[in-house]
Amino acid sequence: MSLDIDLSVAAGPWREDLPQAEDIARLAAQAAFDSAADKAALGDTAEASLVLADDEFVQRLNRDYRGRDEATNVLSFAALDVETVIQNPDRGAPVLLGDMVIAFETVAREAVDQDKSVADHFSHLVVHAMLHLLGYDHGTCEQAAHMEKLEVQILRGLGISDPYGEDE
Repeated sequence: MSLDIDLSVAAGPWREDLPQAEDIARLAAQAAFDSAADKAALGDTAEASLVLADDEFVQRLNRDYRGRDEATNVLSFAALDVETVIQNPDRGAPVLLGDMVIAFETVAREAVDQDKSVADHFSHLVVHAMLHLLGYDHGTCEQAAHMEKLEVQILRGLGISDPYGEDE
């Protein structure tokens, strides 16, 4: 099964400050997809979009769609309920997983605050957002622990240290 990522740079200094952002994003998204997707249920092709943006862009989306008038590092908008797709597969069309939007300034600031490279933190956020599109959540302590464990495993496969600091 293949994953197609529609990637666009809407705002922010992505190309100047992290020129390899598009390659990093595709690699991280594919790794999350390969590790966590129920590929047998999704069919032959899945699609997701990733918008690389700035804080202002993400703040507007966060306000308009989540009711929070503040920037955040990443937003994900799942286009489907994975369980519904599993129960009612349409094998003819690609499965649209949803949209991810990442804010450069917040990512860069958090990376500095957490003593991580921007590239590693960005990879983590792409993995995190992809997991949301695949139906994972962190609404309960149990869900959060499961999602974090999966993130750590995926990132380890990419050569990135545990973002939660457990392997330091």
